[in-house]
Amino acid sequence: MSSSPPDLRTLGALRAAGYVSRSVRQEIRKNLLTHLKSEKPLFPGLLGYDESVVPAVENALLCGHDLIFLGERGQGKSRMIRSLVDLLDEWMPVVVGSDIPDDPMNPVSAHGRSVAAEMGEEMEISWLHRDLRYGEKLATPDVSIADLIGDVDPIKVAEGRYLGDEHTIHFGMLPRSHRGIFCINELPDLTEKVQVGMFNIMEERDVQIKGYNIRLPIDVLVVASANPEDYTSRGRIITPLKDRYAAQIRTHYPKTRELEMNVVEQEADIPELDGIQLFMPEYMKEIVGEITFEARSSPDVSQASGVSVRMSISNYETLAANALRRAIRQGELEAVPRISDLSSLLASTSGKIELEYAGAETGEKELVDGLVRRACRRVFDARCAIEDFEGVVEAFDKGWQVEVSSDLAATDYLDGLNEIPGLRETALSLAGEDTAPRLASAIEFILEGLHLLNKLNKHAGSSNARYQKA
Repeated sequence: MSSSPPDLRTLGALRAAGYVSRSVRQEIRKNLLTHLKSEKPLFPGLLGYDESVVPAVENALLCGHDLIFLGERGQGKSRMIRSLVDLLDEWMPVVVGSDIPDDPMNPVSAHGRSVAAEMGEEMEISWLHRDLRYGEKLATPDVSIADLIGDVDPIKVAEGRYLGDEHTIHFGMLPRSHRGIFCINELPDLTEKVQVGMFNIMEERDVQIKGYNIRLPIDVLVVASANPEDYTSRGRIITPLKDRYAAQIRTHYPKTRELEMNVVEQEADIPELDGIQLFMPEYMKEIVGEITFEARSSPDVSQASGVSVRMSISNYETLAANALRRAIRQGELEAVPRISDLSSLLASTSGKIELEYAGAETGEKELVDGLVRRACRRVFDARCAIEDFEGVVEAFDKGWQVEVSSDLAATDYLDGLNEIPGLRETALSLAGEDTAPRLASAIEFILEGLHLLNKLNKHAGSSNARYQKA
């Protein structure tokens, strides 16, 4: 909840209150130092960057550098950039009626200068909240110089003004971000002409509108984001513009599966249903995270495009939704995801990965199935020892068969649970509690693990699967 703006309405009152103008970089530096002394996190909710990205950002801001964030999709670039607004003062005085956020102490626009000359200490001011001091533009090939810098407004010319009159200018997004922060997402997608147009903003700190002798000193922190492959590719971004970004911040994906799932649990939006409790087993969480890690190392997945944390989040949400849907249909009070629910992840995974080779024989379904199998195998190997299941394998040698399905009631899994040596004990150690939905999930995990270790055969149908020895 923001506080109310100061009750100062004229330049004279502002001056009498002792207000001192600062550049946006000085403002950010001062507030960052206060932030560092309080030991508050710079980017609350962003995990895994405390020892890598955050120190680099803090250094850049202390130096007053324009900065660019380089990283594949889903690495929190936009969230970090937008969070920089919190380092601005909550309220900033501006000249009333100006097209840009003019500083009452030092107006730079034609309107601001004329009002200051006419009104003096009685010049009216208003207060701008820091949330309104941030501008953002997604770079696309159709973005023009007029969009970013500005152009002559023909309507104002038609009203009788001369072309060389500053009052004829319609300012673009960069001048309108004066005394604030401006971000360009996917910077390399700007045309070369527009990239050249940014030179003055980045170095001389002014804008020039077309060929007219108008130089407007702009105080703005220019931030950008880009995919590393596009940024480093020759021809996608011109070298002089790259040179003007004094700090290059390289982001990355979570470095451990545990950290990945901490992010997922923080960000996932799981529906709550009256009377049904969702329980996500640790091994199912680990499988979700491992699927993403397998995709990030797969030669069949384009690593240049990246595999976003959003894939883990979507898969986690989908897995939970499928378990909740089953619990509703079966009238169960507890929803517990299990291995057979992983087939539902095709929908939430396919759109998040890009095949390395267009037209390759391996389709998305086959690729996702392979990622799921490898993830299950890794998690099973890490959690279970094969010698704990000798009695289970022997039971299947004697003719036991088990059929599983994502629509099957949990109680149906308990038939014969006590008759297969060692199955209840190992299932209970994985389940944590002796409830049918948790035991059913653990049983499926055990059977799938034994199958992936070539101890059991698996015959998959359209909606079910049967585990047996031969």
